[in-house]
Amino acid sequence: MGLGDKISNKTEDLGGKAKEAAGSATGDKDLEAEGKGDQTSAAFKDGAEKVKDAASNIKDKLTGH
Repeated sequence: MGLGDKISNKTEDLGGKAKEAAGSATGDKDLEAEGKGDQTSAAFKDGAEKVKDAASNIKDKLTGH
């Protein structure tokens, strides 16, 4: 996973946590749900990047690189 992807995913996750907290504090259920959605999206992207990295590592081992 590239550094840019890691930073982007972490930024989305932190932004989601902030939205969730703000929504919870103000009683704004839509904002709270949006924050949870952002966190889920970031986790999904992070997981997908890890799968791509693992596949690349396996390919490198099989090809001797």
